[in-house]
Amino acid sequence: MGPLAGIKVIDMTTVLMGPYAAQTLGDYGADVIKVESPEGDVTRKIGPWRHPGMGPVTLNTNRSKRVICLDLKKPAGREAVLRMVKTADVLLYNIRPQAMARLNLGYELISALNPRLVYAGVFGFGQDGPYAAKPAYDDLIQGGAALAHLMAVAGDGTPRYVPNALVDRIVGLTAVGAICASLVHRDRTGRGQRLDVPMFETMSAFIMGDHMGGLTYEPPLDKGGYARHLSQDRRPYKTADGHICVIVYNDKQWDAFFEASGRTDLRADDRFNTFARRAANIDVVYAELARIFQTRTTAEWTALLDKADIPVMPMHDLESLLHDPHLVATDFFPVVEHPTEGPIRSTRVSANWSETRAEPQHLAGRPNEHGHEILRELGFSNDDITAMIRDGATMPSPAKE
Repeated sequence: MGPLAGIKVIDMTTVLMGPYAAQTLGDYGADVIKVESPEGDVTRKIGPWRHPGMGPVTLNTNRSKRVICLDLKKPAGREAVLRMVKTADVLLYNIRPQAMARLNLGYELISALNPRLVYAGVFGFGQDGPYAAKPAYDDLIQGGAALAHLMAVAGDGTPRYVPNALVDRIVGLTAVGAICASLVHRDRTGRGQRLDVPMFETMSAFIMGDHMGGLTYEPPLDKGGYARHLSQDRRPYKTADGHICVIVYNDKQWDAFFEASGRTDLRADDRFNTFARRAANIDVVYAELARIFQTRTTAEWTALLDKADIPVMPMHDLESLLHDPHLVATDFFPVVEHPTEGPIRSTRVSANWSETRAEPQHLAGRPNEHGHEILRELGFSNDDITAMIRDGATMPSPAKE
């Protein structure tokens, strides 16, 4: 029973951002119903897989949900969603609001059916600006919010996207927080509300929180950018036999590092002896650290720095991360038995509550796996469901294996 037990969420999202947000709400205890089109979420086409439609993206962004397939352009499919709305706490969608209106599922109609509903949209752009109707994806927002530019400045001059759906994850988590805040407001006032979480504005604030720099002031004091983050030498350090991740940050850590590394001579160097001077000479500092770390092996440095209480971590790849001793000890990547996919590796919920422990409620389902169950809960009879299948408003439930 997670902290959101008793909350009902209708997940009308696809791809990653919305499904990740809805999965998080489900992990936290909410009853999440994922509404898919009969064609299925496009991520079902991303492999590798043991069975088509059940690849890693689907499995890792759609657990803790029940799944129903509905064609919302069919009257019976739309009627099923409207029945869900009447008893739901949250409706989460990630198509543009104009498309929701074309489906006759706009906020005005939905809020009239259920004034307590939180009607939450996660999409590209705020609806009060000229980009309101534009489509958006993670890569576009990374570029538009200056992240690709920053990658060029900190790298070899070539703009690049971060090799992770960073925007989708950050905006998805922002949506989770905003939805929970809206539910608190609803419980205080009895009123739901429309909630818009735009990707572009969310990421612009996220990036500029670090890199506004002198652009904070009017007139500007510089062209922006956080020098430490943009140093081309800010990277894992090469050791005598590999790489290591180290950050020597405050004065206490630097004093310990001078001793541990045998470089007490740097205390007399004005570029190294105070926080402000190190910040002003960050490229010099990082370059010197790079030379120092090449003098010992990764294991030697790790033991030395751990003893000196200086922050140090291994540089993992995707496979070695699964075997990190801390994550192994906390069973963070448990291998669980999926009812159709066999043994799969999952992740634990990273947050811990002392009173309302949260954990995945069930693993990702096949298309329409819970469809008939959900329709019966909504009051549809077996004859109604048969008619919906015949008319293409829903699908037969998948055969049990």
